[in-house]
Amino acid sequence: MTTPTQKLSDAGVSIWLDDLSRERLNSGGLQQLIDEKNVVGVTTNPTIFAAALANGEAYAGQVKELAAAGTDVDEAVLAITTDDVREACDLFAPIASATQGVDGRVSIEVDPRLAQDAEATAAMAQRLSQTIDRDNALIKIPATEAGLPSITATIAEGISVNVTLIFSLERYRAVI
Repeated sequence: MTTPTQKLSDAGVSIWLDDLSRERLNSGGLQQLIDEKNVVGVTTNPTIFAAALANGEAYAGQVKELAAAGTDVDEAVLAITTDDVREACDLFAPIASATQGVDGRVSIEVDPRLAQDAEATAAMAQRLSQTIDRDNALIKIPATEAGLPSITATIAEGISVNVTLIFSLERYRAVI
């Protein structure tokens, strides 16, 4: 029997999940969505990770280790989020390979506090890409005025970018 999500996939729709958590990774829930619901990508952002950290115990061990090591909050968040994204990239790697990178991507956002600082945003994008170290990772950069040069610089480094916060045709033209 063809499922509604299979029908969407057959029609050329790429189904992405806007939710990533260690619980979903560890439980096999993400793999199940790939296998049964035709999910071919996942995206996340700081709000999604904050909710994941607040719910359940999946991060407790890593948080305890990072705290014992004296890791500051920003570095702890980087470690936690990039670990999850790297693992999700590995789950989606077969899809990325089969589709030559059209699908099978995992997207992570640069720190939104950097949205008005082009150089810091580009540096953060490069750091995320290097830390995750997976070809199917996408780095989300907001299409703010300051974000535009960051997008260009990041793409020039060979890093795949997912441009966010495009709310008008004018902004779309500026990004293009």
